[in-house]
Amino acid sequence: MFGGDFGPTGTRGDKSLSMGLLETFRAAWADPDLRARLLFVFYMFAVYVFGVHVPVPIPGVSASTVADLIQKNQGLQLISMFGGGAIRRVSIFALGLGPYITAAIIMQILAQAMPNWKKEMQEGGEYARQQQNKRTRGLTLFLCIFQGSGLFALLKQGLGPVVQHSMFVTACVVLIWTAGAMFALWLGEQISEKGIGNGVSLMIFAGIVLSLPYQFGSMYKAVLQHQIYIWQPLIMILILIGTTWLIIYFTVAQRRLPIQHMRRMIGTKAQGGQTSYLPFSVNMVGVIPLIFAMSLLWIPSQIQMFFASSAPRIAQFFQNVQTWVAPSSTPVYFGHTMMFNPVGVLIFTAMVFFFTYFYTAIQFNVEDIADNLKRGGSFIPGVRPGKQTKDFLDAVISRITFVGSMFLAVVALVQYLAPTFVGIPFQYVSYMGGTSLLIIVAVALETLRQVEANLLMKKYGQ
Repeated sequence: MFGGDFGPTGTRGDKSLSMGLLETFRAAWADPDLRARLLFVFYMFAVYVFGVHVPVPIPGVSASTVADLIQKNQGLQLISMFGGGAIRRVSIFALGLGPYITAAIIMQILAQAMPNWKKEMQEGGEYARQQQNKRTRGLTLFLCIFQGSGLFALLKQGLGPVVQHSMFVTACVVLIWTAGAMFALWLGEQISEKGIGNGVSLMIFAGIVLSLPYQFGSMYKAVLQHQIYIWQPLIMILILIGTTWLIIYFTVAQRRLPIQHMRRMIGTKAQGGQTSYLPFSVNMVGVIPLIFAMSLLWIPSQIQMFFASSAPRIAQFFQNVQTWVAPSSTPVYFGHTMMFNPVGVLIFTAMVFFFTYFYTAIQFNVEDIADNLKRGGSFIPGVRPGKQTKDFLDAVISRITFVGSMFLAVVALVQYLAPTFVGIPFQYVSYMGGTSLLIIVAVALETLRQVEANLLMKKYGQ
C-alpha cells in the first residue's frame, strides 16, 4: 500500500544521487529496457493529461462557473491541485486519486488497530498484501461514490436553483467520475508494473505539475489587473526557491550509525572485522504524513459537499468546522478577522507529527533491526547487543523523527503563512506551496534513485 505502492517511505537510508541528472537520463536512454520503461511512463502521462481535458457533459454546468466555485472552496482547491485541475474542467478525472488516498489512510490505521489484520500483515506475506489491496480498492469504490455525490451536490448548489438535474443524470455523472478515478488508479498500477518508479506517486506528481501553468497564469492576470503588485509574486518565488533548497537538503540528509562486524576465522584466514554504517534518513517517511494530514483535514469539506443540497443545516455545520480547522481560513476571533487560522495551524502541525511518528513506527521495527545485527555478529560500538541496542536505536529514531516532523510541518505551513505575510490571496498560490514542492522533489528523487539502481544492477550483471 503506502510505502510499497504509493510513494517514498524512507526505507532506504541513502537518499543521495551518485550521478547527475543529465548523466542519469543519458545512461537510462542508452539502455533499451530502461528507455522502454521511461517511454511507457510518458505514454501513461499522456493518457492522463488527455483524460483531464475530457469534460463530462452536464447540463447547465460550465468550466467558468466551476472555476469560480473552486476559488471559494479550499477543499476543492486541494483536490484540484492533486488532480491537475480536473475539477476545474469538470473532467472524467474530477475525483482524481483522492478517494484512494483516503481509503489507504483508513486501511493503514485499521491494519494497526485490529489485532487480526495486524497479525495477518506481519505473517501473511504477499497474500496478506493482496487481501489488503482488495479491501482498499473496495473502500476506494465506496468513497468514489460518496465523494462524487458530494461534489455533484456542491456543483448544483453553486449553480443555484435555476438548474435542476434528475436522479438519472446524477447517477450517470457519479458513475463516470467513479470510473475515471478507478482508471487513474489503474494507470498508476501500470506504471509501477511496466514503467519505472512508483505509479501512484508519479500520477500525483503529474497532477501537480499539470496544475502549475494555470496557477502561474492566474498570478500573471492578477498582476495585469492590478489585483496584486509585481513584487509580491517575485518574493513568493524567492521563498519557494529557498523552500526547494531546504527540501532537497533534508531529503538527502541522514544520520549514520557506525556498525562493527565481528572478525571470524574461516580456515586459516580471518574475515570480517570491517566497519560499516547504518543510515537513517532525516525525512524517513517522505511525503506520506503530509498527504495523510491534508486528506483528513479536508474531510469536513467533503461531508459538507455531500449534504450541500439535501441538508443545508448539516452542510453549514461542517462548513463552520472546516473554517476552524483549515490553516488557510480567516476565522473571526473576538470580533477581529485573522489573516490566517492559528488553531488550524496547530491542528495541522499536530497531525503531521502524529502521522510521522505513526508511519515511522510501521516502517521501522527496531527490535527486528537489533535482532538482525545480533544474529549477524554485528554491533554498535559502545552499545551491548540485544535490548540495549534496541533501546539505543529507538532513542535515535525518535530524535530523528522529531526533526523530520519539524521539517515537514515547516515546509507544509509555508503555503499557508507565506501568502499571508506577502499579501497575496491564497487562491493565487494554492498550487505552489511547500507541500506541492515536497511531493515533486521527493517523487523525482525517488524515481531517479530507482533509475540509478537499475543502471547499477545492469552494470554488475555484465
